[in-house]
Amino acid sequence: MPVPNDYHGIFPQSYDEWIHGSTMTGDWGGLRQWLEDRGVTILGHYLEDTSGNPIGGKAQAVRYAHEFGLGTDIDFKKLTGHDIGTMHLMITERAGLGLGSSILPALDSVQQIFGSGETVRLTRWSLEHHFGRYVDMEAGWVNTENDFAQSTTHWGMSIYCQFQTNAVCGMPQSLAMNSGYGWYPTAHPGAYLKLYPLGTERLLVSAGIYNVDNTISNTHNGWKLGLGDSTGTYLPFQLGWKTGNTDEHGALPGNIKIGGYWDTSEVKIVTTRITTFEPSSVDLVNLPEESVRGRYGGWFEGDQMIQRDHDGSSQGTVIFGSFIWGDPRTALAPYFATWGLIRKGTFAGRPDDTVSLGGKFLVVNPKLTDYARYLQSLGEQAYKPSQENSLELNYGWRPTHWATIRPGMQYLWHPGGTNRYPNAYILDFETGLTF
Repeated sequence: MPVPNDYHGIFPQSYDEWIHGSTMTGDWGGLRQWLEDRGVTILGHYLEDTSGNPIGGKAQAVRYAHEFGLGTDIDFKKLTGHDIGTMHLMITERAGLGLGSSILPALDSVQQIFGSGETVRLTRWSLEHHFGRYVDMEAGWVNTENDFAQSTTHWGMSIYCQFQTNAVCGMPQSLAMNSGYGWYPTAHPGAYLKLYPLGTERLLVSAGIYNVDNTISNTHNGWKLGLGDSTGTYLPFQLGWKTGNTDEHGALPGNIKIGGYWDTSEVKIVTTRITTFEPSSVDLVNLPEESVRGRYGGWFEGDQMIQRDHDGSSQGTVIFGSFIWGDPRTALAPYFATWGLIRKGTFAGRPDDTVSLGGKFLVVNPKLTDYARYLQSLGEQAYKPSQENSLELNYGWRPTHWATIRPGMQYLWHPGGTNRYPNAYILDFETGLTF
């Protein structure tokens, strides 16, 4: 593939060209656009989450975590003339520390990119093919988070990931806590089928199949491609409706998604997870430990633009909410909800900045509370799990199209899901760069 004749070096020709570009590394003197015209799109990003809890929790600390990502989308129709689909490849590297069990603790990470093994891993390697306007299929090593119970976008942004807390960002986190749902950045053998009966995104009917492997997020399994530790199959389905027009024009847009899943894995009933909440000194008398085959659950998600500054404007306000229900026999959090409000366009001259307010409600399985109450009746110093709720407020400053700097704060009620530790106040600082 020869280099274009007008290629004039990798660096932007001026500061103005660089700061107003769509990516931090620019157009590589025209080479990047030349590659995209031939079907090869290069992707790259850096994201860091720094969080500290000056008040509350088990201890006080500041923790930094980051993620680098590098990938490509290859459109074979543009590249070769043969329409066999688009290959997606993404490799990520995570490192750093989190405000985890030794600090807060928290049932959901307060840092969106901490977890899944701090290592280099294959995150996506798949082939996607569109059959006209009505059918979309993808198969390979993927994560369920890309396509089921995922965040919708407004103004080209994931609305869930305008928040740093992992309870909201990406998808409602209890889906991963309760089942074999494959979350980013782990890659599981899987496939999906999406049907658009109207030939548009107005109506979506989709189903998928994914391998369940609870070891895939371990640090040493970043490049695991086999099925050696598979416990079952995750089978999600989803219905989606899109209303309104675009973010800038016409009727205000909104989205509704309803879905569910069946996970064929054999798992222990939820009472075996009582160790998450109790000190090691508590004697787990008569702990129920039986297993069940198969677990299930469902979700509802909705978002709606409620205000646009004027027709043609990319400034406005969006609200969203979700509710997750999990199998009462096995789910750690059978009732889980998230909510949020995002305003894009803040002060004069800041049309791309955002202010975001949102949070979560997490109800711990009452079976764990009942068992802890039983232990207390025997004289054990057990804590009764109940709920863990949070609130987040942040400001997303976008000095360029390729940089986001997001200071914020979170408040966590009942860290770890009990009254064992004081409520925690958390200060956040997030930086995102698109290469």
